[in-house]
Amino acid sequence: MIEVWGQAPDGSDVQRITLKRGGLSATVISFGAILQDLRLEGHASSLVLGFDTLEAYTKNPQYFGAIVGRFAGRIAGASAEIDGVTYPLDCNFIGKHQLHGGSDGASFRNWALEEHGPDFATFTTILPDRHMGFPGAISLRATYRLLEDATLQLDLEAQTDAPTLCNLTSHNYFTLDGGPDLSHHTLEINAARYIPVDDEGIPSSGVMDVADSAFDYRTARALAEQNQIAVIDHCFCTGTKRVAERPVARITSNQSGLALTLSSTEPGLQVFTGSTLTAAAPFAAIALEPQGWTDAPHHPDFPSAILRPGQTYLNRAGFAFGKA
Repeated sequence: MIEVWGQAPDGSDVQRITLKRGGLSATVISFGAILQDLRLEGHASSLVLGFDTLEAYTKNPQYFGAIVGRFAGRIAGASAEIDGVTYPLDCNFIGKHQLHGGSDGASFRNWALEEHGPDFATFTTILPDRHMGFPGAISLRATYRLLEDATLQLDLEAQTDAPTLCNLTSHNYFTLDGGPDLSHHTLEINAARYIPVDDEGIPSSGVMDVADSAFDYRTARALAEQNQIAVIDHCFCTGTKRVAERPVARITSNQSGLALTLSSTEPGLQVFTGSTLTAAAPFAAIALEPQGWTDAPHHPDFPSAILRPGQTYLNRAGFAFGKA
């Protein structure tokens, strides 16, 4: 089902479409290519946080359900060097850094609904040369597809006409029981290393082993320990380059008995437990964001985030739901 769900700030129609297959139903909107609602047959509440109004999404300071880019995460100092040229970027985070592609990043643009069917929808948009300071016009494509085994598959693709940065992700906040917080959730991450950050979310000391740290989730652990939910807003290093899709993380709820297994092609996974949420209660849900490593342009030893003409960027993620 497709409907016009109001107008974007630029006056264009925002389209909303509902997809169904394999026990899942998903509602996506063209603004920000956002996943508004995701439901599993037999489970009462939505599996993701969302808003009931378009106006809330046009503001959306915490990127609920949006596709973010052209560079997800932070870029320190709101500048980046590509092939010896330094590009000043839109500075939209605490007056010092760039976050999620800038103040008019992909998440705040009304994408075109290019193709759709009962169980899939493809959205496209083009970010022009020097948009938010980045060189090169870049074309973006996001395809949501429901599979038979209660899996939501998301493909994020990009092509450019000049060397640029590209690091896309989906910014969904998951809750498997609809409870007030993550008290009943466990987390497992297939990563032996993570990136420590300072108070501004900027890498502070390279890459570190998770062993003997608070960030060792190689074995499933409760997110709430000693009545305190873990504060996580870090990139976990699930690899060193883009590879074939493989499982990288799993969350469960011992209250609902549900599990979410995330598979990804990406070398990193940004995990945010919602400690600073304001549009919902703190710790109401967990964001699992498959992407490249944070602030990669300033770290030559990190996997490169440069996309060149003739290349196709493809970030594929699978969100599979089932019993814990």
